[in-house]
Amino acid sequence: MKKNLLITGGSGFLGTHLALKLKKNYNVFIGSRNQKRNREVSNLTNCKDIPLDVSNINSLRDAISYCNPKIIIHAAATKFVDVSEKFPFECSDVNILGSSNLARVAIERKVSTVIGISTDKATQPIKNFYGFSKAAMEKLFLSADSNSNTDFLCVRYGNVAWSTGSVLPIWREMYIKNKNILTTGPYMRRFFFTIDDAVDLVTFSLKNSRRFAGKIVCADMKSSLMIDVLKTWIKNYGGTFKVIKSRKGDRLDEFLIGMNEIKNTYKLKNNKKIYYIIDYDKKIKKPLNKIISSKNSKKLNNKELKNLLKIGLK
Repeated sequence: MKKNLLITGGSGFLGTHLALKLKKNYNVFIGSRNQKRNREVSNLTNCKDIPLDVSNINSLRDAISYCNPKIIIHAAATKFVDVSEKFPFECSDVNILGSSNLARVAIERKVSTVIGISTDKATQPIKNFYGFSKAAMEKLFLSADSNSNTDFLCVRYGNVAWSTGSVLPIWREMYIKNKNILTTGPYMRRFFFTIDDAVDLVTFSLKNSRRFAGKIVCADMKSSLMIDVLKTWIKNYGGTFKVIKSRKGDRLDEFLIGMNEIKNTYKLKNNKKIYYIIDYDKKIKKPLNKIISSKNSKKLNNKELKNLLKIGLK
């Protein structure tokens, strides 16, 4: 018999692809406050949709009472750096209060497993309020794991290429409009992940949720200098770019594993893939000896960048 699984923020880019991947093995429910998008994703995935606002604890109680999930994947979030800087209360309500509400109700309803979707921006040194809010979610979930019978864990990764509102779709809109791309940081370095990579990380963590309870699971990721992404774009599709003022809260590099985490992090190989497991409660015998950042990580080569761009520029 299939277990019930709820995806908060299920009408988003990640939630949609998770639903498509997981519906074979679970009864998937898509929860979001965007009811129009809920219905669209429900029709696309053939999964049930329910209205859900994580910032309202009664909305969560109603939704979880209705679908009675054994597993919750918590993808609901205010995720844009600039929006979070301009509207910090909204970011706090969704990312911090919403995560707290979810944890409380999951424990109340005896949900077996909760997986929180985090970001490299939650890693020290934290530069913006969005990163701070997701770091709070990580700490909240890991603490909740040690104080309840529900297994809480988090997954952490960088930019999902072509996800809604991320840099590549924004550039695509500019390119379509006048063939000129505006960039706030050509010499910033960023991790890039495909949506398939992101889904695979979540499903890997789900399959090993008992083993990774109370921990953060990161996948090994490659990064790129943004000007190299732009040059590959222009070489293959044409156009020009112009440098404009950087946004408040942006930083030059992203950090997947920060300095304060290396002693609590170990490397794990599984099916030729490399993962980093952060366990704050355990001193690791063979920990990492350096941070993992977009500066010192492996870089996407020209072929990989071309394939990454091809996904959204076919």
